[in-house]
Amino acid sequence: MLKCGIVGLPNVGKSTLFNALTVSENAQSANYPFCTIEPNVGVVNVPDERLYVLQPMVKTNNVVPANIEFVDIAGLVKGASKGEGLGNQFLANIRECDAIIQVVRCFDDPNTIHVSGKIDPIDDIETINTELALADIQSLENRLKKISKTAKSGDKEAIIENSIIERLMPHLEQGHFINVKELFDEEEQKIIKQFFLLMTKPVIYCANVAESELASENDYVKKVREYADKQSAQTVVICAGLEAELVSLGKIEAENYLKELGVQTSGIDKMIKSAYDLLDLQTYITAGEKEVKAWTIKKGTKAPQAAGVIHTDFEKGFIKAEVVSYDDFVAQGGWVQAREKGLARLEGKDYVVQDGDIMVFRFAN
Repeated sequence: MLKCGIVGLPNVGKSTLFNALTVSENAQSANYPFCTIEPNVGVVNVPDERLYVLQPMVKTNNVVPANIEFVDIAGLVKGASKGEGLGNQFLANIRECDAIIQVVRCFDDPNTIHVSGKIDPIDDIETINTELALADIQSLENRLKKISKTAKSGDKEAIIENSIIERLMPHLEQGHFINVKELFDEEEQKIIKQFFLLMTKPVIYCANVAESELASENDYVKKVREYADKQSAQTVVICAGLEAELVSLGKIEAENYLKELGVQTSGIDKMIKSAYDLLDLQTYITAGEKEVKAWTIKKGTKAPQAAGVIHTDFEKGFIKAEVVSYDDFVAQGGWVQAREKGLARLEGKDYVVQDGDIMVFRFAN
């Protein structure tokens, strides 16, 4: 399951956003720093209207969307990597996540305290990034101490590891997120993955704005987007307070309210889509009388590996996959008609699964 860590300075709207994401009050939200002490974890369905279009076609009562796990981590402050505030105990929670969602305050409100006493989203971002980078530097320095003797003795693996760390350090010292795919080859990337570095994770900057500014970008948001673009990161504009209110409305009422504000899609839906795009993820679908279910895979995944997401035996015994595109399936009204029109095709081991493919796997027991 995809796992995203929600981070930011205290009092920027992280817990409010988490409450909206999980349609719950599991995360406490209050107007004072360090409100969140223990990380809150919630599993969220990935919005996918296609599943509900397919449901009546295959005559099932069960719809199972894909899921994302969100972790709401206590507010970080300057010096967190050295134990300031609530300390670096929370950085370990971020290391376990696939991506980082950094909530950034992009609204003025004298009634909501800012931990540094001023609204400056770029300064906020750099404070968080510096702490993440410092934590990584400390982690790598500890690693260097462990391998230094073996590297000096000529151990090949230790020498390679030492070289990789030396190349990582300058980026971390500048507080920059690192795109390891651009800077390191596949074997080096495998080694880096074992370091569980914070600054190698994909990041989404979540610009939290006032409801009145949701339909247009204020100067704060423009600065965040410009900063994110330079890092090849993504920016999502959201009003955490509004999202929390929307969960109490019915679906149609919520959609109409957003349209009145000049917004077509909820911030939460945009954020989930951004997380999928950022991690090169997509879904394929299985659809039958038992259930309609979405399965998450990496873009470029071939049919046997896609089958393995359901069960490892499916991948080991893979023979063929019967595939219909979502559009063809809906246009024809189901499996029977799609097969009659020759739109259901058998694909082998080299087939690259496409987003929205509806699939049935044939495998040997």
